[in-house]
Amino acid sequence: MATNENATKNSDLLKRILFTLGMLAVYRIGVHVPTPGVDGNAVLGFFQAQSQGIFGLFNTFTGGALEQFSIFALGIMPYISASIIFQLLTSAVPSLEALKKEGPSGQKKIQQYTRYATILLAIVQGYGMSSWLMGSNFEGAKLVISPLVGFLPFQVVTILTLTAGTCFVMWIGEQITDRGIGNGTSLVIFTGIAASIPSGAQKLFELVSNGEMKAVIALLVVLFMLAIISAVIYMEVAQRRITIQYSQRGQMGPQSMAAPSSHLPIKINFAGVIPPIFASSLLMFPATMAQFTQTPWIKAMQDSLNPNGVIFNILFVSLIVFFSFFYTEIVFNSKDVAENLKKYGGFIPGVRAGSSTADYIQRVLERVNVAGCTYLSLVCLMPVVFQNYFKLPFYFGGTSLLILVGVALDTAQQIQSHLLTSKYEGFLKGAKIRSRRVQF
Repeated sequence: MATNENATKNSDLLKRILFTLGMLAVYRIGVHVPTPGVDGNAVLGFFQAQSQGIFGLFNTFTGGALEQFSIFALGIMPYISASIIFQLLTSAVPSLEALKKEGPSGQKKIQQYTRYATILLAIVQGYGMSSWLMGSNFEGAKLVISPLVGFLPFQVVTILTLTAGTCFVMWIGEQITDRGIGNGTSLVIFTGIAASIPSGAQKLFELVSNGEMKAVIALLVVLFMLAIISAVIYMEVAQRRITIQYSQRGQMGPQSMAAPSSHLPIKINFAGVIPPIFASSLLMFPATMAQFTQTPWIKAMQDSLNPNGVIFNILFVSLIVFFSFFYTEIVFNSKDVAENLKKYGGFIPGVRAGSSTADYIQRVLERVNVAGCTYLSLVCLMPVVFQNYFKLPFYFGGTSLLILVGVALDTAQQIQSHLLTSKYEGFLKGAKIRSRRVQF
């Protein structure tokens, strides 16, 4: 309650929160705006019938935009795919690596290239979807009303609409990051996933009302969900702390031996929700494109990439492990940390300064990463277990739960940071600094 009261008193923070909520409201309104030329009821029925496959997973990330085939049907996923591509290329292409080292100006250029790649991917996916919709039907009803929308072909209109929708969602995410609270891209995905929670609760209630599930079993399921959410929150904030001591120079006597100590915190899940999002995006792209062709070998790949299948989940876990170590390697440089400690007189007890400290930190980081990868993999495999063995009628766990918890914690931390910053600014504004004349 105290945090909410402080947030309302802080005008800048209140504006940022209202701006974020407003942009997310615009996004949710756009989810319900249909793409021209499609039969909304037929498309909705078709995608609901395919909800257990790759479409169900994709629909979760788009917040229900895919099943309605709205202007935001592609969502933010092309942008995420483009970001993955350029993060990989940054480590492999020397020119991009040099751009990254240039600082903000280089990052701005890479961001611009990422936008261009997003448009290209959206065009490719839009063409695939429009071509597939033209030849599909649901229970005898065609998904496309007419091959022409006005005087333009349906495919052209769909490509333009979906590409523009993706660009607009990307712009919303960037605006939230710059002028709102939290990471805009993550909040867009968070909003889409959170929008499906009421329907999941309704399905569970209907099962109990129809006698298909006992009330006691439903209560146990809810309690188990709460326990899983608590465990995820615990793991998201868990840290491995490395003790750091600082030498005190210039002190003599008994007090000189009492060096101040601190710690270097390393999160158990250091990479956060990045590995599951990247892994899901990479697996959804080829699987989604495979839906829009009748080529035998591509159809075989589509069947093998079923989210409930063994091959999909093996690849999913493998990509999670890869991106966990890859992202950590990019973000955290143990050599730089060791050099900074040495520069400011810090050291790890029992470890020599310099390369030995860097090796020790890297070794601890790799061990922690193993625990983090195991935790991420277990959580991401939960939907398969719940749906295949417990027949739960909706998704629970997996990437969706990690995103919900991770984004909520990150946004709460940013709100607290803004409150703390405003508190110190107010303290400094109220303080009167008197100049003193120095006499020699």
